[in-house]
Amino acid sequence: MKDNAASFIAKSTIKATDLDHRRKINFNIGKYNAVVPIGKQQFADLALAREIAKNRKWDAIEHLDTLLEDFEKRISAHGAKVIWAENAEDALAEIEKICKAKKCKTLVKSKSMVTEEIHLNDFLEAHGIESVETDLGEYIQQLDGEAPYHIVTPAMHKSKEDVAKLFADKLGVPGGLTPEELTLVARNKLREKYVQAEVGVTGANFIIADIGAIAVTENEGNARLSCSFPKTHIVVVGIEKMIPSIHDLPLFWPLLSTFGTGQRITVYNTIVTGPKQAGETDGPEDMYVILLDNGRTNLLANPITREALYCIRCGACLNACPVYKNIGGHAYETTYSGPIGKVITPHLSGMKEYKHLSYASSLCGNCTEVCPVRINLHELLLENRHESVANGTSSIVERIAWKVWKTASLNRTMMNMGNGRMKNWVVNKVFTGWTTHRSELDFGEKTFSEMWQDQKLNKKEV
Repeated sequence: MKDNAASFIAKSTIKATDLDHRRKINFNIGKYNAVVPIGKQQFADLALAREIAKNRKWDAIEHLDTLLEDFEKRISAHGAKVIWAENAEDALAEIEKICKAKKCKTLVKSKSMVTEEIHLNDFLEAHGIESVETDLGEYIQQLDGEAPYHIVTPAMHKSKEDVAKLFADKLGVPGGLTPEELTLVARNKLREKYVQAEVGVTGANFIIADIGAIAVTENEGNARLSCSFPKTHIVVVGIEKMIPSIHDLPLFWPLLSTFGTGQRITVYNTIVTGPKQAGETDGPEDMYVILLDNGRTNLLANPITREALYCIRCGACLNACPVYKNIGGHAYETTYSGPIGKVITPHLSGMKEYKHLSYASSLCGNCTEVCPVRINLHELLLENRHESVANGTSSIVERIAWKVWKTASLNRTMMNMGNGRMKNWVVNKVFTGWTTHRSELDFGEKTFSEMWQDQKLNKKEV
């Protein structure tokens, strides 16, 4: 069985010392940091906007059961078919069933983290269906055989020179093309696929209960083409993307745009209420909405961690995190990286396998500070640590060691026992786990308490 923690440490150790990688990340995040303050200026009271957004997501998550049923009833009335998927296997089986019924050979897919979560591309390829990523960043990553590096900007770790070389190697175009020329190459390749595809797959940034619709926000128009050109449109969306009303969009769309890319609003914002209606000339003939759980109810069941379901996937916490900026997205080996990934992955994919992510944090709180819906991410990381211990995922040696440490820390006499050399030996040689990936601790010959007492004695003698 793969040791996820050991693999994470090995990969992050390599990336943390890769100066070229750090240069590219700092360059791209630097551009992000330059424009986000400009985007924030559109809010007369940003703190109030964030507070209202958090309250609306609280309302959505606390009443998720009834809102999901409202959504199903209303979008079904417009001709869409709603499918409930408990896990990735259920979702993939339903997609396979639809593709077989439509005799699908080519499928176009817009950017969607939830389809990355269920590994849709690999599944379709194994079943002989060509799945083409149509978002430029995702297309680049697909050509390179890599997973997305970032929730919002999948190819953030690549320079324009890296992409030019990749296109030359994979598509046979001349090397050294400019970003504009590379974009035209991708556009020409992808436009052919939109026409050929029998099925289009998108995610959804929001699902809207009161009108029964999905909302998609993007900058390239590829999602709009993916859901309108093919005769069949499949939406795969996590149940947590719920918002109660269409009247919430004027708040959430600008928040997502500003905190995601620094824009006041993204270029294309689409509301889809169902397939093509009678008398309409455009749109798909069939629409399916797959509502995916896949561990989200694990988060929902815990009154503390369910706050993580408020996330609108803007990626701001990744850009602010000192750990992410040093090790990058692929070191995590998870669909969702950065602070939000560290919070939700142990609940989506298993606490025992991924508890190490919650410890890979400085707990500086910068992620909480930048979150547009004010999720207390650093506190949820602490909650995960507590839950992992409470669930018995720590070793008995670790539990005994920390019990001894706690007992000693709360007892001044025990803390003052022995000299610095003896304490160094206990911590660095007996508790070997501490020094596996850290330098050795070096205790002073005397504790602060002892030095304070000595100082008081010296004053009395004087």
